[in-house]
Amino acid sequence: MKDKILSAEAAVALIGDGARVALHGSGGGICEPTLLLKKLGERFQKSGTPKGISIVHSTGIGNKEGTGIDLIAFAGLVKRDIAGHFGMSPKMGELILGNQVEAYNFPQGVLSHMFHAVAARTPGVITKIGLNTYVDPRLEGGKANDLATEDLVKVIELDGEEWLFFPRFEFDFAFVRGTTADLNGNITNEEDGPFLEGMAIAQAVKNCGGTVIAQVKYLAENGTLDPQQVRIPGIYVDHIVVDPEQTQTCLHSYEPSFAGKVRIPLTRMEPLSLGPKKIIARRAAKELFEGAIVNLGYGAPDGVAAVASEEGILDKFTLTVEQGSIGGRPAGGVVFGTAYNPEAIIPMDAQFTFYDGGGLDLAYLGMAQVDQHGNVNSSRVGRMLAGCGGFINITQNAKKVIFCGTFTAKGLKCSVGDGKISIDQEGSVRKFVDRAAQITFSGDYAGSRGQPVLYVTERAVFSRSPEGLMLEEIAPGVDLERDILAHMDFKPLISPDLKEMDPDFFRE
Repeated sequence: MKDKILSAEAAVALIGDGARVALHGSGGGICEPTLLLKKLGERFQKSGTPKGISIVHSTGIGNKEGTGIDLIAFAGLVKRDIAGHFGMSPKMGELILGNQVEAYNFPQGVLSHMFHAVAARTPGVITKIGLNTYVDPRLEGGKANDLATEDLVKVIELDGEEWLFFPRFEFDFAFVRGTTADLNGNITNEEDGPFLEGMAIAQAVKNCGGTVIAQVKYLAENGTLDPQQVRIPGIYVDHIVVDPEQTQTCLHSYEPSFAGKVRIPLTRMEPLSLGPKKIIARRAAKELFEGAIVNLGYGAPDGVAAVASEEGILDKFTLTVEQGSIGGRPAGGVVFGTAYNPEAIIPMDAQFTFYDGGGLDLAYLGMAQVDQHGNVNSSRVGRMLAGCGGFINITQNAKKVIFCGTFTAKGLKCSVGDGKISIDQEGSVRKFVDRAAQITFSGDYAGSRGQPVLYVTERAVFSRSPEGLMLEEIAPGVDLERDILAHMDFKPLISPDLKEMDPDFFRE
């Protein structure tokens, strides 16, 4: 039997110039092969090799403070970065914005399914995900900077319908992660919570004739792992690197409720303080209904979970996140993607299969910009290079979409109480703009499919109508002209049945 155990230094020494590397992991350290990334970056700093590698990762990897992709964010080391999200690795983002790394941003679910296409040796991924957004080659083709000149997505027609075709990739290496490996390389994820698409990555690289390197925390004897718990079979794994210091996330050595090992009392968790985020969450939560299957996005939408938990109604519907957790209370902040007390955890690629097919009743997502046509930009504003993540997969096929966010950004200060809100200091950045800088969600495309869309802020609620954005509700204490219309680049339609938001949203 081949000895698969290597040191991290020996493992990354296998990677040569120009290597194409598939990466496992998600933001906040979820399934992130941190030690391997760290040692690869250190090798390049010491020796200047390897040069010009290409990396592919379906999610953002890092904690915004130097981990994840930022551990290998060096000009010369990475030539190309194809990613679902860049927002967790600001150092790499700066290299991309500075045209030092060629970059493409594609939907998280498309890249997750790409690993299947590569493994099965099919031509690639054929999907409607991304039509009429910046991913569409008739707009930007997912190109994130001037260095990205190759066309990696095409519009095709099948049976009279438009589809996007993403041709398959090739890989030389994979970095994947688990909790425990036996000597044969069988990998389990019992402490990892979401385990993402590690098996699909390993299959893809193996079937390309490449090398799969797995980072784990524990090493076990052969025959001691439960075969039903093996997430990556050893036949796909070439080398094992043991990191005894591996943590579950960047914030938790091990939170057992993320992995379903302990059920914590959710109603005892700290409630949101009364402010714009809680107001938005309370109003957005009004759209919930019993039995609904729901996705909560990153940022303002995670407040919906906090409000539902505080009010003891989490058991009335099922909250999900794209990384694979189903049920429980999704966690917010940097460890978005995990969930407290999940009912089930499935592979991320399987979660996106369900999402892409229209399985979601409701989707709650953030918004950086909204324009008069109901288009939403959540991927790129000025020097903010976030990327779409799972946003396009989720919003394009959910039965109803609720966008959540403050009315303005940067510096907004409000006083809330006694059933009303007052704006003490307006944010310096407008969100309701004449034209979104990038189309992450197409209002017209949503309209063509009859998809209901709401835009919820702390002071106003809008809907998308065929004629444009329509103001439906206004907060008590807010002046329509002074606090809303004066801070929009366009004048919305005003509903003839304009309502006041429920004053209870603005009370402790």
